Amino acid sequence: MLPSPTPLRTHPGLLRLQKLRGRIGLSLVAALSVLAGMTDAIGFMATGDFVSFMSGNTTRLAVAISEGDLGLTLRLMIVVAAFVAGNALGIVVGRLGGRRALPLLLCIATLLCGAAAWPFATQLPALLAAIIAMGMLNAAVEQVNGLPVGLTYVTGALSRFGRGLGRWMLGEQRNGWRVQLIPWAGMFVGAVLGAMLEHRLGFQALYVSGLLAAALGLVCLKIPRRWQLGYMPR
Repeated sequence: MLPSPTPLRTHPGLLRLQKLRGRIGLSLVAALSVLAGMTDAIGFMATGDFVSFMSGNTTRLAVAISEGDLGLTLRLMIVVAAFVAGNALGIVVGRLGGRRALPLLLCIATLLCGAAAWPFATQLPALLAAIIAMGMLNAAVEQVNGLPVGLTYVTGALSRFGRGLGRWMLGEQRNGWRVQLIPWAGMFVGAVLGAMLEHRLGFQALYVSGLLAAALGLVCLKIPRRWQLGYMPR
């Protein structure tokens, strides 16, 4: 008889490395979610439009259409299109930058600081720059150790957490559902900070978002290259 195959075992050192990669990735997700929440709160309070929460803007677009408000309808259509364009641009910049976070985050920082520095009364161009930046932010991290994460929206995270909670209540043992609260908590904390900053600085509070984006880009230089390749979209 042939001997039964020996079950594969993961080396303890590899397990520790995988856990460390996961912790660092989730820490990065939390920090980027703070950036997203901060920027969204500043943009919403200053202009009345969401910068990263496109579900809200989509509902507002539907209401504007039903009310026949052509001006608001056009504005919100442009807003949603800018977010989609930002996501596409994030993939392009990420690829051109060798799938490193620093070039992407520096582009985001430039857009946010440019929006804060916009000198004219018409805020739409500055708003669109911030929205494109938030679309691009989604290309910074797409997954951590195989777990999908969102940075500029948390409905999916809360839904995954809720489904995981339901499975846990039924006695199922699955990993990963608890960490979905990390982007939600990060966005919530960021939104509180952004609201406080907007009260003091108005739309120019986006300078803080831009500086945070640049700082996080520099921090990413310390993350091993192969880990960044695992975090970012392919």
